[in-house]
Amino acid sequence: MRRIASLSAIATIALILGAHLDAEQGAGHNHIGHVMDAWNDTPDGVGLLPAAVEEAGIAAQHASLAAKDPSNLDGMKRHTAHVLHAVDPTQIENGPGKGYGVKQGAEGAAKHIQAAANTAGASDAIKTHATHVATSARNTVARADEIVALAKKIAMANSASAASGLVAELNTLAQQLLPGTDANGDGRTGWQEGEGGLAVATTHANLMKKAEGLP
Repeated sequence: MRRIASLSAIATIALILGAHLDAEQGAGHNHIGHVMDAWNDTPDGVGLLPAAVEEAGIAAQHASLAAKDPSNLDGMKRHTAHVLHAVDPTQIENGPGKGYGVKQGAEGAAKHIQAAANTAGASDAIKTHATHVATSARNTVARADEIVALAKKIAMANSASAASGLVAELNTLAQQLLPGTDANGDGRTGWQEGEGGLAVATTHANLMKKAEGLP
């Protein structure tokens, strides 16, 4: 009887531990879902990373338009304002962006993917890819901050010659929001600090989902 009771107690403990591990894994997967699938304040309720990606595409488009004619001060200022709205709409009220901003989406993605990695019982796949996703997202936030600073300088420029060089810098940064850049010159764009952009973050987030068996 004593042996049966002991086995029963062991089975109960195993069930409790299993349920606890499942709950922890679920919490980590929820954070991954927030990054990739759905979040409560994004446009159309998409994930934080897709929200940032959509805004980055708008920013890159208008940065290219701003740089198209370096002799047209009004055109440069107009399209720079559109870039600013897509990157950080807290800086300017109106524009062609979705009203969320590259910066907010990338910051949120970095925060939630790190939360997934910090969840008790997080798998090695989550921990490894979370570093890649978070670093690439933070690279994007840094680029967004540089774009905001440049946009403010362009808005104050009083001549096309004064604005054109700044617009060229802004365009370079805006085109890096998605792919990142090969900062160390090794022939590839990795996830490391100063390199990866939102596309790299998305790649590693999808690798994480696959490793975890998530749809």
